[in-house]
Amino acid sequence: MPKELGHKVIVSNRRARHDYSILDTYEAGLVLVGTEVKSLRAGRASLADAFATVDDGEVWLRNLHIPEYEHGTWTNHEARRHRKLLLHRGEIEKLIGKTKESGLSLVPLSLYFKDGRVKVELALAKGKKAYDKRQDLAKRDAQREISRAVGRALKGRR
Repeated sequence: MPKELGHKVIVSNRRARHDYSILDTYEAGLVLVGTEVKSLRAGRASLADAFATVDDGEVWLRNLHIPEYEHGTWTNHEARRHRKLLLHRGEIEKLIGKTKESGLSLVPLSLYFKDGRVKVELALAKGKKAYDKRQDLAKRDAQREISRAVGRALKGRR
């Protein structure tokens, strides 16, 4: 039975939802060493430049920055090493097919603890063009204005 229960987000990649259209998401485990887990428990990580690749039937997370554990010794980990992702074989086969045929990317959306284990939310995503980003911003602003107007109308103001 796990010592910790629940879901605690360590870091999320908010920029990914702005730059990519998310088509599908997967939850994957990470192969880590002890000092990496201790550094993550302190809440220190960055998904800014991270991406995933499929190499030889395995999924790897690249450029995830987990800083060295400050109380570590000579056994400390390397900050930007390649980390293996743990997925079911069927999921890996789907990802191989999707990334090769249609030019989609694998982008990490968030890193979190789930019942004491580190998980990453991985998205199958397609890059947005500049005009798509502008349309999304305009749509969000229009929705915000509508909700404000409805709120004012309900309160009896103009």
